[in-house]
Amino acid sequence: MHLSESARAVFAVLAAAGTATRPQLAAGAGLSKPTVSSAVAELEAAELAACSGTVSGGTGRSAAVYGLGPAAGAVLAVDLGPAQTQVRGCALDGTLLAQSTGSREEAAGTVREALHALPSGAPLRAIVVAVGDVTAQDRAGTGMRPATAKAGPVFDAVAVALPPGVPVHLENNVNCAALAELHEGAARDRHTFGYLRIGVGIGLGIVVGGRVLRGANGAAGEVARLPFPWDERREPGYEALEGHIGASSLLHRAVEAWQDVDGPCPRTTERLFALAGEGHATAAAVVGRHAADVGRLAAAVTAVLDPGLIVLGGATGADPQLLPGVRAELARLSWPTEVVSSTVGDSGTVAGASRLAVAQGIQTVTSPMEFKP
Repeated sequence: MHLSESARAVFAVLAAAGTATRPQLAAGAGLSKPTVSSAVAELEAAELAACSGTVSGGTGRSAAVYGLGPAAGAVLAVDLGPAQTQVRGCALDGTLLAQSTGSREEAAGTVREALHALPSGAPLRAIVVAVGDVTAQDRAGTGMRPATAKAGPVFDAVAVALPPGVPVHLENNVNCAALAELHEGAARDRHTFGYLRIGVGIGLGIVVGGRVLRGANGAAGEVARLPFPWDERREPGYEALEGHIGASSLLHRAVEAWQDVDGPCPRTTERLFALAGEGHATAAAVVGRHAADVGRLAAAVTAVLDPGLIVLGGATGADPQLLPGVRAELARLSWPTEVVSSTVGDSGTVAGASRLAVAQGIQTVTSPMEFKP
């Protein structure tokens, strides 16, 4: 089936709005009322739109309200996190239809669980997989895949669970989280900012003018590759900065600083931060040093991007205890830049991936190419 240009435009407006009357569709698409009426009829015939009720206007007349039809379908978003896999299935208006969570080792089963929970018969329009890596064209030229071995094996396992024939798009997980911060988090209504994730690893999502900056190779924001240490007596190592700021090194510094009188040394960053919050002197000192390190990284980001706002996220980065130290070190080394904690939590990556999946799904339906019901 080939959709007319006006039908494609009206469908895009309807998907963005969720529900709308014909006058609202006409205003959103910039089309005349007769053209919109024809487009709506075309969409109804294809089951891409359906009347969901009526609403009374100011003159007492009722107007039909339209929503997406059953043929509009659904999309899938998959977050292949370092510890767990989160999956969401959404309608093309963003409505949550299914979700599942499992361990990283159970990624394929977690995907199948979400797919099984989607409405029966709903066509799957697009899949977005968030990976902790940059993405690259595979050697066979058949699609995108993780560029290195970081996410490769898990991605390969998940790929087997995905239904054939559905477009699969990969995106860096930090970029996805940055999108979530932009639309529903700490950077809402801020069109330029940096999302700095600090956890097991480190990464930067760069948003400029309301769009994620990906770079020529899809690797913009790979701050793990910044030369470290920058010292004439020591040679910078590959991703050495990530090794210095990541969770493993943070816990190693805690072990080095811990004294017998301090009690049991924390084995997780969560326990370390909890002790710091309770006023434990050694834990607070280790967290304070970590905050200074993150502040120096934030200063490097600010020197290059001047983002105006830096959102701290990740397993350790989002802890508010880091804010005073990060702000102080950034102020010492650079110009005034606002620093806040992430507000989207652990679901930020899958939330951002869902937004991308919805956009890709709408594009699939509204493409000038022949539409497949």
